[in-house]
Amino acid sequence: QVQLVESGGGLVQAGGSLRLSCAASGRTYRTNGMGWFRQAPGKEREFVAVITWSGSIYYVDSVKGRFTLSRDNAKNTVYLQMNSLKPEDTAVYYCASYYAGNAYYTGAYDYWGQGTQVTVSS
Repeated sequence: QVQLVESGGGLVQAGGSLRLSCAASGRTYRTNGMGWFRQAPGKEREFVAVITWSGSIYYVDSVKGRFTLSRDNAKNTVYLQMNSLKPEDTAVYYCASYYAGNAYYTGAYDYWGQGTQVTVSS
């Protein structure tokens, strides 16, 4: 199994920044990357970004230019730097281990963290 723990969420004003962290432990050698999804109240969970261990990074259009993914291999941690935050970014953010398939869909991920709340006030 792979255990994922997110941190770094909070309340921020529009235009502000937050950095989310996702620390992985367990059988991390089974993963092929790490992705971030978010879910706002009453909405479906949506793809935000993914980094594959082969070096590819993809973002949903709505966060391009504002969010940046990075990783620290020594710490088995992936970071999501979120700048210029907007109220529509408010959601619970989840990291998940990418296994195979289309990384834009939840079915491509096999382990999920518990989520961290991000609230952006206007």
